[in-house]
Amino acid sequence: MIKQFWQFFHFILILILISGCKKQTDADFKYINELNEWHKKRVERLKADDGWLNLIGRFWLKKGDNSFGSSDKNDIVVSGKNIPDVMGIFLLKDGIVTLISNKDVNIKLGDSSVTEIVMRDDLSGDIQYFSYNNIRWNLINRDGKMGIRFRDLNNEAAKNFKGIERYPVDKEYKITAKFKPYPQPKIITIPTVLGTTTQDTSYGKIFFNLFDKEYTLEPIGKDRLFIIFADETNSDETYGAGRFLYSDAPDSLGNVIIDFNKSYNPPCALTKYATCPLPHKENFLSVKIEAGEKKYGEH
Repeated sequence: MIKQFWQFFHFILILILISGCKKQTDADFKYINELNEWHKKRVERLKADDGWLNLIGRFWLKKGDNSFGSSDKNDIVVSGKNIPDVMGIFLLKDGIVTLISNKDVNIKLGDSSVTEIVMRDDLSGDIQYFSYNNIRWNLINRDGKMGIRFRDLNNEAAKNFKGIERYPVDKEYKITAKFKPYPQPKIITIPTVLGTTTQDTSYGKIFFNLFDKEYTLEPIGKDRLFIIFADETNSDETYGAGRFLYSDAPDSLGNVIIDFNKSYNPPCALTKYATCPLPHKENFLSVKIEAGEKKYGEH
């Protein structure tokens, strides 16, 4: 009788363990699938026509005329097949850039041909994309410094891109943190890869625990938190200039979810033609964040 009891007890115990493992496994699979889908969408965005992988040039404009085309005699040399020797000029005067095309070159803005037009920069809220065949370009403004960013929609780098190596998914890096608002919004200074600085607004600080130690991060934004951070994996395993991370706004109790498994490389890790912000001193973490994307390429 006692033997039968213990056999029954062991049977029930095994069922409980199997049931518990199954629930845990299902939860892990669901989370891993969620992150794989997130990465898949990120790859699609990078390969899109307005993604980072098809950039072929970034040129800062000088005052006056800036000729552009395939000839090396131009101020701006545009690489690509069947590009005219001289496509036209970008005229920079009093902070305003005017595109003037050569009469035999059919430059388009959307579906319309243009011969002369004042260009709007990417900070205007309504970016203009000009095109000639598969070449596309727009005006960028970096603290009053005006430049042209060119893309090749047939660029092999975008076509052949498979993704970015990531750390194995680790739920320990999905953390429920606390957001503590500042009494007043704080203007923070953010360095950039250009050696300049920009300013943005932080509304509070995030406090979180990892490996039994507390850390803080200072995010940008209010409705959605944007975090530029550095950690001790930088240069060796991850991009040397830090990584990016988004988080939803805190709930009514000040809770905010930080998922470092969704840490990703800034555009400058993928192309030398991007202009990226860098982590400011509040966001240097003295710990290895072995989660999210690893470094990519040589940038």
